[in-house]
Amino acid sequence: MADMIKEVSKNQLYPVFLKLQELKLLLVGGGNVALEKLNSLLSNSPDTSITIVAPFIREEVRELVARHPHCQLIERKFEEADLDEKDLVICATDDKDLHVSIKYLAGEKGILVNVADTPDLCDFYLGSIVQKGQLKIAISTNGKSPTAAKRIREVLNDALPAELDEVIENLHQVRNNLNGDFEYKVKRMNEITKTLVQKNGNGERELRWRRVATYSLLAFAFMLIGYFIFSYIPFQSIADGTVKWYRTLDPAFPIMLLAGFVAQLVDGALGMGYGVTSATILLSAGVSPAAMSGSIHTAEMFASGASGYSHYKFGNVNKKLFKALLIPGVLGAIAGALMLVFIGDKYGKFIRPCIAAYTLILGVKFIFNAFREIKPQKKFKHYRILALIGGFFDSFGGGGWGPIVTSTLVNNGRSHKYVVGSVSLTEFFVTLSSAFTFFTLIGVSHWQTILALIIGGLVAAPIAAKLAGKLPRRTSFMLLGALVIFWSVRILIKII
Repeated sequence: MADMIKEVSKNQLYPVFLKLQELKLLLVGGGNVALEKLNSLLSNSPDTSITIVAPFIREEVRELVARHPHCQLIERKFEEADLDEKDLVICATDDKDLHVSIKYLAGEKGILVNVADTPDLCDFYLGSIVQKGQLKIAISTNGKSPTAAKRIREVLNDALPAELDEVIENLHQVRNNLNGDFEYKVKRMNEITKTLVQKNGNGERELRWRRVATYSLLAFAFMLIGYFIFSYIPFQSIADGTVKWYRTLDPAFPIMLLAGFVAQLVDGALGMGYGVTSATILLSAGVSPAAMSGSIHTAEMFASGASGYSHYKFGNVNKKLFKALLIPGVLGAIAGALMLVFIGDKYGKFIRPCIAAYTLILGVKFIFNAFREIKPQKKFKHYRILALIGGFFDSFGGGGWGPIVTSTLVNNGRSHKYVVGSVSLTEFFVTLSSAFTFFTLIGVSHWQTILALIIGGLVAAPIAAKLAGKLPRRTSFMLLGALVIFWSVRILIKII
């Protein structure tokens, strides 16, 4: 289990050394950070073609560009046309909204982006570099701590002898003088250099055998446990009991499973729609409205937990956005649940039309934005108020976290992929707070419907997280718009 956890949390970046002199780069920014990036690029690849775009450019940047004829300065604000014929983009300004917009535009054109001090928006990182002649080592902390990478670089720079370049050159000459095919040369070079790594090789073999021994012991332990279980409880009794239990299930249990799977697939990929999708399928299976409402709220807690973890694992979560939404969303959910229990749902019929009208407007805006060129949006500042409202109406109105929060953020220019991931992770804590409040005050029932929704949702969660951000922008916006419009119109029709 420890090895599995370590495997998930390790740095999964793949190091690549690029021939930058054969690529065209765009650097957006002309201040201190841009100067640092430009210095790093040109000190490693002096012949790289770099276009620097910024309304203000430091004198040091101008001086550096003047010494490199392949670089050019454009003193104005960034324009979408600046991305034309570029292979890589580096953003180094203090305008976060501009960075998000550039990231989105570059993604549409298949261009990789690095954003200074914002790992969530980066397709690649610029690591600290140690160089000894032909030897070059790049250090990465997976965006966690550039300072740590810098200190490690200093340690390695002092520890590695300058003679290493001579050693590499000598080994190059030895390899060139060897006769035979590629396989023979590799084998011979391994024999010549094996004394350099023999100790480490023995250590790796020890670790490998230790793992083999551990897995063998675990396998033997499971065999013993299985033996004792089946010795006292015959296998036939277990099989008969399982069949008997299955026959007690509701005949509509498979349809309930389907409801949980489809609802989580839609919600995890698009950031909304769990309640409306599962409710539509459950109603077709003959589940009563009361059972349906209670089951969906309880099961959504587990489904959103699996969805949030999957989005976090696939790197779809913006941590700053998550933190901004978390506490207000939880407080809103608790307040909505308390009000619904103590005041009753007699005011719900007045609240839900307002939500439906608001989300209907957002849905139409989604369809409109699908065919409109992206432009940088004004900075959205009211995250906490939005999360508070979304959490409240999700509990009090029986749903709405996704349609309200996701729709508002995406329509205000936030990246769809990171909005869906961050809102899905926050939704777990919102639904947990809501479900815990309901459970404490009124208990829980209809366990078969809840179980079916949970199982279906857990299966769909990683699939949905993998799909998030993969759909083309226009397709995503049209699907989101259609879903929000359907959800809104359905509520308004029921009220009428």
